[in-house]
Amino acid sequence: MADVRDLPIGNGSLLVNFDRNYQLRDIYYPRVGQENHTSGEPCRFGIWVDGRFSWLDDPAWSRNLVYLPDTLVTNVTLRHPDLTVTLTFNDTVDLGRDMFLRRVKVLNEGSEREVRLFFHYDWHIYGTEVGDTVMYYPAVKGLVAYKGQRCFAACGQVGDRIGLDGYACGKKDVGGAQGTWRDAEDGELGNNPIEQGSVDMTLALNLGRIAQGQEGTAYQWLIAARNFAEMQAVADVVTLRGPEAFLVRTRSYWTAWVNKEEREFADLSPQVAALFRRCLLVVRTQIDSGGAVLAANDADVVKFARDTYSYMWPRDAALAVYAMDQAGYVDVPRRFFELCARIVTKEGYFRHKYTPAGDPGSSWHPWVDATGKPQYPIQEDETGLVLFALWQHYDRHKDFEFFKAYYRPLIILVGDFLASYIDPLTGLPQPSYDLWEERRGVMSFTVAAVWVGLRAAANFAALYGEMTLADRYRGVADGIRQGTLRFLFDPELNRFIRRIYVKPDGTTARDLTIDSSVYGLWYFGMFAADDPQIVSTMKAVYERLWCKTAVGGIARYENDWYYQVSQDIGNVPGNPWFICTMWYGQWLVSQARSPDDLKKAHEILEWVAQAALPSGVLSEQLDPYTKAPISVSPLTWSHATLVSLVNEYVRKRKALTA
Repeated sequence: MADVRDLPIGNGSLLVNFDRNYQLRDIYYPRVGQENHTSGEPCRFGIWVDGRFSWLDDPAWSRNLVYLPDTLVTNVTLRHPDLTVTLTFNDTVDLGRDMFLRRVKVLNEGSEREVRLFFHYDWHIYGTEVGDTVMYYPAVKGLVAYKGQRCFAACGQVGDRIGLDGYACGKKDVGGAQGTWRDAEDGELGNNPIEQGSVDMTLALNLGRIAQGQEGTAYQWLIAARNFAEMQAVADVVTLRGPEAFLVRTRSYWTAWVNKEEREFADLSPQVAALFRRCLLVVRTQIDSGGAVLAANDADVVKFARDTYSYMWPRDAALAVYAMDQAGYVDVPRRFFELCARIVTKEGYFRHKYTPAGDPGSSWHPWVDATGKPQYPIQEDETGLVLFALWQHYDRHKDFEFFKAYYRPLIILVGDFLASYIDPLTGLPQPSYDLWEERRGVMSFTVAAVWVGLRAAANFAALYGEMTLADRYRGVADGIRQGTLRFLFDPELNRFIRRIYVKPDGTTARDLTIDSSVYGLWYFGMFAADDPQIVSTMKAVYERLWCKTAVGGIARYENDWYYQVSQDIGNVPGNPWFICTMWYGQWLVSQARSPDDLKKAHEILEWVAQAALPSGVLSEQLDPYTKAPISVSPLTWSHATLVSLVNEYVRKRKALTA
């Protein structure tokens, strides 16, 4: 299992991730998910206690990796039985300045001893270790790493004194050199003032002698900047105000942000309520200040695929901003829609995925088919769902002035594309790639997303009095619904099927695989949740895809190969996914007619809360036997779906008990 990222902290431009050992692993700057200046390599923390030394990846440490409630400030405690010390970390990224701040408290449980702390940074600035420089820089009384337009200042404070008690700048991965962290293990650093190339750096803060039962406290902070002047300005402010002030203000800010309005949680447990707030905060860490909503920022997945999840898929992003809208947040969706208006193609569709800056991301979607004929390299559901999220935002906030600028260059442009990319024989959308990024065809999920996108475009057109346009969009949407009933519902199986597709010989085939994504047919409103054809479909999803182990949960589809753990397909059709399990929960909520009908959805929410990491972070998948997180963590989509499900559950329960 990869080292999941248990505790992300960030402010929209600086994102810092920790692994399960509480080693710092990722430093993204100046965009969330773009330019990982450590390339996922461990940045270590070590402690020296009267001649004995330990790094945090020592298995002897017991760890409790959590946040302070309702904040993006960590509250991590680690205890080492042999060293008889307990460490408490409160780490955060400042809300207004690009600064990562750490407060470390050391409780000495043994006799009076001297304690020294060591903070190590392994640099790969701009994602490569070539050409980095690390040095001691007197102007900030700390170490600086820089290359090009990126520089990072590592400073510290013990008591009233800002400065370091030792430092080392050195080579790594060159000529057998492992790095300056090795230099720390004897409790002393060599004070080499500068090094270049493939380099790292380590700084020391001495707490002096700590009596038994007493605590020592140190602060360490890392300033991220584009140039030395910018870096110096932040360093001067920290010197003036002191690091504690930034910790306090950031804690207060996030508590206010996540509790921006009074929320009801009906009969849900305090654990689910706390997870709801945690999910809002985690989603926020994965959103760049420029509007891009990143799928996940976990560099370890690179080892699996030689690529990352640090992209914006418009589908995942649209559903995430929809969840934030449901929770009452306006600015996050608006920045996303502003980005969408900038990146939509002149034809009116959205590409496969985008970098955090809004540039086209890596892709495997070809621009030509097997015969060499041009085709759109798209997952069309991504285009439809942007309009879905747009309309939901307008319908909730009625911010007519905001949408005025995007009516023709975004809404109508996309609506025209969706209305034209239709197979005249079936009335269904032309083939595209599926939401799972594995196959091409006409998916039930995609037709639902296109249908709701066209309905959204029609609603906007009607607002502007363009009734002919609105009627056109609605007419195409009606044709999609009719085509869905005709071609994607199987009367013998009594359920909707996953997709239809064209085989290499030119004939049309039906994909009968039971797939959890058929939930889109009712969730986006094409069919009612209690429509008999939907009821039979969702029951088939539950019966076939619920994992018949002690873990439970719903798989994506039958015999899912991605990170597959078990070949016992009858009992484990695939690893349970958080989103797929919650989709079923959303269906239970939507078709509930009495409070009793909500019991199973209530159980699913409790299941999610129990399957989350202690920090509240949700991965993409779970091991079907151990419940261990699999694939990337945190997955933005998992957290956003929990937010939506809780909102929908509470609203429905209130309606049923009124």
